[in-house]
Amino acid sequence: MRVLVTGATSLLARRTAELLIERGDEVVCLQRHVAPLDAEQRLGDIRDRDHVAAATRGCDAIIHAAAKVGVVGSWDDYHGVNVDGTNAVVAAARANRVGRVVHVSTPSVAHVGSSIVGGLADPPVTGRHGAWYAESKAIAEQNAIAAASEELAVVAIRPHLVWGPGDTQLVGRIVQRARAGRLALVGSGAALIDTTYIDNAASALVAALDAARPDAACNGRAYVIANGEPRPIRDLILGICAAAGVEIEPREVPRRLATAVGALVEGAWRLRRASTEPPLTRFLAEQLGTAHWFDPRPARHDLGWEPTVSIDEGLRRLTAWYAEQ
Repeated sequence: MRVLVTGATSLLARRTAELLIERGDEVVCLQRHVAPLDAEQRLGDIRDRDHVAAATRGCDAIIHAAAKVGVVGSWDDYHGVNVDGTNAVVAAARANRVGRVVHVSTPSVAHVGSSIVGGLADPPVTGRHGAWYAESKAIAEQNAIAAASEELAVVAIRPHLVWGPGDTQLVGRIVQRARAGRLALVGSGAALIDTTYIDNAASALVAALDAARPDAACNGRAYVIANGEPRPIRDLILGICAAAGVEIEPREVPRRLATAVGALVEGAWRLRRASTEPPLTRFLAEQLGTAHWFDPRPARHDLGWEPTVSIDEGLRRLTAWYAEQ
């Protein structure tokens, strides 16, 4: 197939593009900066409908991963990239008769702060003031899924806490804070969470691409992707720190206190209009203080996908990567 991959400078989209190239697909990448990939690259803004339409011409499928992440920015920033960008991709797919779209979403679209134990891909929740990333991604997923039809197959994939060598989001931040002596656990760190090693997340997007057909069970549905190995968050954090060669015993902060401090930090960051990521937010306190793991069976049944790299193997690969740096 000829596949358009948006946001290919991100860890997940880049690895997905590599898998497609390795198996012989023709890949076109659309992003703002050059990605380290041996593929045709179109540099531009995902919000520019003309540019997206031009990049999509002649493509059989689209993996839409471009997004504004994090917690720094205005609602207009998040809405523009995540919602308007997704709408541009859907419009281009329809105009150019692209048959398949895999939309990269996030489990946070349906997370409202309580624990998730063996959860499914519940419907997105909107109306969360201030949580601009989750809110914009929820609307984007709704719009993408609504485009599913007999001519256009659309599948939404929600990878859960993707990590691996080169990751600057989860791994990078944990290691940076550990080295600075600022790493803390919300609660005791006993809450069970699942994560997704990068190769598994990328292979899930490829599996969704292959499974997406107008008559398939996955058309118009969302799936949460994870390793299927829930572990205490303390064990995962210590494992990542050990891979980076950092020995640490993180202090524990009660969840209620962490949530209150997160709210204060968010307010201070908005008043200062800071451009850096805050050290704590309410959403982060919820993520670190509650269990969240999901039922892997729907993705395995409908997409034919299985994770191939265990958490332990992923940590070994992460250790080797840090040793090379």
